[in-house]
Amino acid sequence: MEGDGDPAKLKVHLVTRTDSAEFAGLSEALGRASVVGLDAEWKPARRSFPTVSLLQIACGDSAVFVLDLLSLPLSSLWDPLRQLLLSPDILKLGFGFKQDLVYLSSTFSSLGGFDKVEPYLDIKSVYNHLQHNKKHVPKQSKSLSTICAEVLGFSLSKELQCSDWSQRPLTEEQIMYAAMDAHCLLNIFKIFQAKVVKEGDLILETTVLSNPDANLGLKELFRNHDISDKILRAQFSEASAIVQATACSDVAWMIPLAGGMIQKSSCWVTMPMNEILLKVVKKYGDRILLKESDRKPKSSKKKGKKHSLINGITKENHFEKFDEWQGTTAWDPLVGGNGYPKFLCDVMVEGLAKHLRCVGIDAAIPYSKKPEPRMLIEQAQKEKRVILTRDAKLLRHDYLTKNQIYRVKSLLKNEQLLEVIETFQLKIDEDQLMSRCTKCNGTFIQKPLTTEEAIEAAKGFQRIPNCLFDKNLEFWQCKDCHQLYWEGTQYHNAVQKFIDICKLSD
Repeated sequence: MEGDGDPAKLKVHLVTRTDSAEFAGLSEALGRASVVGLDAEWKPARRSFPTVSLLQIACGDSAVFVLDLLSLPLSSLWDPLRQLLLSPDILKLGFGFKQDLVYLSSTFSSLGGFDKVEPYLDIKSVYNHLQHNKKHVPKQSKSLSTICAEVLGFSLSKELQCSDWSQRPLTEEQIMYAAMDAHCLLNIFKIFQAKVVKEGDLILETTVLSNPDANLGLKELFRNHDISDKILRAQFSEASAIVQATACSDVAWMIPLAGGMIQKSSCWVTMPMNEILLKVVKKYGDRILLKESDRKPKSSKKKGKKHSLINGITKENHFEKFDEWQGTTAWDPLVGGNGYPKFLCDVMVEGLAKHLRCVGIDAAIPYSKKPEPRMLIEQAQKEKRVILTRDAKLLRHDYLTKNQIYRVKSLLKNEQLLEVIETFQLKIDEDQLMSRCTKCNGTFIQKPLTTEEAIEAAKGFQRIPNCLFDKNLEFWQCKDCHQLYWEGTQYHNAVQKFIDICKLSD
């Protein structure tokens, strides 16, 4: 099927050195921002607080600075970061940022850490306010991706959430993933501010807002950014007009000197927030304050716990046996299968399911969007499938049978596809490409449809571009969901993509 237009552009700067242009650019950006979005990434640690690997700072000029804390000297960052977190002239946005602050403080503990962020506004509170006037809103915790989908009209892909952020070099996908999490906070806040101004929640002395983008919807605004489709699955919807949330302020943080060297300023030179933002902060602003107890990792309540046994082996060993695939597959005729490879991809590798379908492999997804582990395993047993997952917790369930599940190690879909092909020794040929419905995993009706038959089949169900009618194309229809496909540009591009990935032309 022919796809959507090109994604828009976002400026992302990876900061790895204090004498770099990116480091100086961060100072300039903060000098123009009265609102910033903050986020952090780290590799989990079992018995202590993890070391923060990345700190993302999204500024009001549509730029995101990704600070590589494993490369930058922490001594040069501690004081300016502390000033940023405490500056009364800059509103800090976050999504559950207290946890980030705990880990960030631990990372900078040798320098004194951090104990407060003020003024601060959590996007969870912003979302709750936006939902205030809606009826029948379920009381449940929403993920940032879900909030983005509801407020901005697109969802963030979370497939890189479990990346090993301590490994270097970082991939382009990891950098873009980290940047988007911080950047979307600003855009959600702008929608929120537009709403409270429009509804008169703030008593203003003036109603004039200086913003060149005030008449643009989100769809148009986002066309000015460059967001990788690997990180953002865009389904843009027109949104209400956005007002500019930031005022111009001058912050002297890092000053470029002759020879490219950067010197830290001894103080901040800031301007107060504009009237609108100041009133937003006064009415809705909050702060994060760490207690002494927050600075210590919680002791485990499972001390002295006996190792439970599964078929005579400990759960730890039971878990490890799924890391490598050995033995008979669930579709093997010797165990009642039909001999054809079949997989069940859980929500953590749902993108892998579509890739497998594109190379002709039967790859289902769970019946439910949030299945219980037992339901997932029962589906796999019933349909003679091998479960593919990246969820380590799923591997620990007692009722898993031998060789029923495989833990995918790769992070990116192309690499995951090659890993599965190699692990299960699957044979892929060019004739198999695009032979399954990527939407539902169904197979196609063997006989192609004529243009007239396709038009009739598409009525009230699917729109076929008029430009295809005079090209004498053959149409194919899924037996299960009735989706129509044709050999357009996107089809040929997809075929060539998987020829290259699977090295079928070698």
